[in-house]
Amino acid sequence: MGQKNKADIRRGIHSRIRKKVKGSAERPRLAVFRSLNHIYAQVVDDVNGKTLAAASSVESAFSGKTGGNIEAAQAVGKTVAERAIAAGVSSVVFDRGGYLYHGRVKALLDASREAGLNKNETEAKAPKTENKDEE
Repeated sequence: MGQKNKADIRRGIHSRIRKKVKGSAERPRLAVFRSLNHIYAQVVDDVNGKTLAAASSVESAFSGKTGGNIEAAQAVGKTVAERAIAAGVSSVVFDRGGYLYHGRVKALLDASREAGLNKNETEAKAPKTENKDEE
């Protein structure tokens, strides 16, 4: 039996994730692909098979810069969020694509949240602070 490389392992993880994560018209899927030099994100309606918004570090707005760092991932996250909101999408399901929720992938999602995607999700997760001195 042959050895599996990292890409084969990631594809297996991604297929397991995709069994659970489905994008609908109301809440499409924000899919991320990360290569060594670039990062790509797209908002996909899986029911209709349509890409509603997309952004990547390959675009002309990023020319001359590397796409393989956290700053580029944050810029792509902000751009895809702005384009998704312009397309009428305010809430998405995140598909990390088999990658760990860490580094560039996490930076992209955090930037998309700051730009306005899933606003109600961040408000619901905000911890409630209790001040014991006021009791």
